Amino acid sequence: MKSITIKGSQRESVGKVSTKALRNAEKVPCVLYGGDKPLHFSADELAFKELVYTPNAHTVLIELENGEKYDAVMQDIQFHPVSDKILHIDFYQLFEDKPVTMEIPVRLVGNSPGVRAGGRLLFRKRKLSIKALPTKLPDFLDVDISKLKIGGNIAVASLLSEDYTILHPDNTVVVQVKTSRTVVAGADEEEEDTAEDAAAETPAAE
Repeated sequence: MKSITIKGSQRESVGKVSTKALRNAEKVPCVLYGGDKPLHFSADELAFKELVYTPNAHTVLIELENGEKYDAVMQDIQFHPVSDKILHIDFYQLFEDKPVTMEIPVRLVGNSPGVRAGGRLLFRKRKLSIKALPTKLPDFLDVDISKLKIGGNIAVASLLSEDYTILHPDNTVVVQVKTSRTVVAGADEEEEDTAEDAAAETPAAE
């Protein structure tokens, strides 16, 4: 999985006044959990652009001014309800021997014959929560829809792997193809036409 480097500064004060001053300086207050104790730091808001405003999943390398480095994943993020600016981010430190939970984007592969036949593709789960060792975290969960017909679906049960655990019930539908209204209408018209033709071919009773 691709890693994004975030360069930050450790915070000595974590009160409301210092937090407000950081935000006024266009910096984001952050906390790194998972180690011996929480680590408070801040980084420029622009540093999180590739991490936050993307559908892809990434790990993070946090580099502090004192030379300390930490591998982590983003666990939670808070936005301002009006301006949508980043208010706060929580990270979780990664260790090679400890599984971590992360949301991984789902990527559809292939062309569905059900869609080509006029069905409607419903992408129910664009991300799935998984638990895995850091080295086993995938960039995407690929879902092959090349055999997905009208009325069919692909559920979590068919995406299981020894490398990670999917934290959703096996019957959770990820993608499905339903009959579209146009297909139904066309089928109804065909049935009506067939019935009319049959009536026309039936000889009248004498």
